[in-house]
Amino acid sequence: MKAERVPQGVRSQRVLAAAQLANAVGDGAYLVTSALYFANVVGLSATEIGLGLTLGWAVAEVAGVPLGHLADRRGPRGVAVLLALTTALAAASFVFVRSYALFVLVACLYGTAQTGLSAARQALLAGLIEPARRTVVRAVLQSTLNGGLAVGAALGGVALTVGTRAGYVAVFVLDALSFLIAALVLLTLPAVRPAPAAPGPLLAVLRDRPYALVTLINAVMLFYMPLLSLVVPLWIAQRTSAPTWMISVLLVLNTGSVLLFQVRVARRVRDLRDASSAVRKAGLVMLAACAVFALSPYGWIFLIAAGCLQVAGEMLLAAGAWEIGFGLAPDDRQGQYQGFFGTGTAVARMLGPVVLTTLVLDGGAVGWLLLGLTFMTAGAAMAPAVRWAERSLEAA
Repeated sequence: MKAERVPQGVRSQRVLAAAQLANAVGDGAYLVTSALYFANVVGLSATEIGLGLTLGWAVAEVAGVPLGHLADRRGPRGVAVLLALTTALAAASFVFVRSYALFVLVACLYGTAQTGLSAARQALLAGLIEPARRTVVRAVLQSTLNGGLAVGAALGGVALTVGTRAGYVAVFVLDALSFLIAALVLLTLPAVRPAPAAPGPLLAVLRDRPYALVTLINAVMLFYMPLLSLVVPLWIAQRTSAPTWMISVLLVLNTGSVLLFQVRVARRVRDLRDASSAVRKAGLVMLAACAVFALSPYGWIFLIAAGCLQVAGEMLLAAGAWEIGFGLAPDDRQGQYQGFFGTGTAVARMLGPVVLTTLVLDGGAVGWLLLGLTFMTAGAAMAPAVRWAERSLEAA
C-alpha cells in the first residue's frame, strides 16, 4: 500500500517543532543553573551578574531588527541556521569565562544570537505556513518549548545536586549541543526565497508608528514574565506562611497548563479582531490574578487560584500577540518586523524584575492592584492600536 504524502505545511510544522524542542532542552538546563555557575564557579557578584545579563539583552534588543532584516534579504532559513550555530558557540564560550569583561562580551553574543534567531524563525514560519494557520502553529511551538524547558530544568537540577564545576560545564555543553542539533534540523526545511528589496527606508519598521505602539503595549503586557520566576517566590518567602515547595507547584501548574491548553486557546484566534479581544481579556484576567495574589497572605489556596488565573491570562495574551505580530507585518518584511516585535520580550527581561519587585514587594496589596490595573489598561488599549496599525498597513 502506498504511503500518503505528508503535506508540506505539516512537515514544516513538525521540523520547526523538533528544532524548538532540541534547543529548549538546553535552554531549560541553562536557566536553572547559569546564575549559580556565574556566582559559585566564575566568582561574580549578584550585581555583576544582573548588570551583565541586562547589558546582554540591551544589545540584543538593538540588534534584533537588523538581524531580522538580514533574514528577509538573505533568506530566513540560512540566517536561522547561522544564528543557531552562533548561539551554540556563545553557550560553549561561557565555560571559558574567567573575568567580568569576558562575561559581558559572551552575554552580549548569547543574547544577540538568541534574539536574532527568534526573529529569523518567525520569518521562516511566516514563509512556510499559510497565514490562517500561523497562530496555531506558533501555539504548538510554544507548547513544545515548555515541554523542552521542563526536561532541561530537570537535567539542570541534577547538575545543581552534584554541585561541581564539571556538572555545570556539562550543562553549558548540553546547551551548545542543543542549538547545534537545532541548526541541523532547520537545514532540512525547504528554503524560503529572500524578499526583494522594497522601496522606502531600509528598516521600515523603525518608522512604523502604529506598529511601534502595538509593540509597546505588548511589552507592557509581557511584564508578567518575571512573576513566577522572581516576584512570586520572594512574595511567598517574605509575605506569606506558605511552604517554599509551593513555588514548584506554581511552576508545574504553569508549564503543564500551557502544554495542555495553549493550542486550544490559539485555535479561537482567527483574525486581528479575535486577537485584540484575546489581549483585552488577558488584561482583565491578569487584573484578577493580581488581586488574588494580594490575598495570598490569608491562605495558600489563593496562590493556586492566582496561578490558574495568571496562566490563563498568559495563554490569551500569547495567542493574541502572535496573530497581531504576524498580521500587521508586511509579507516582504516579516523578519525585521518580528525582530522589532520581539524587543518586547527583551524589555520585559531587562526592566520587569526591577519594576515588579519594587512595585509588589514594597507596595504589598496596593502594588499588586496597581500592577493588575496596568495590565487591564494595556489590554484595553490594544484594540484601537491594532485598528490604527491595520489602516496604516492597508494604506501602504
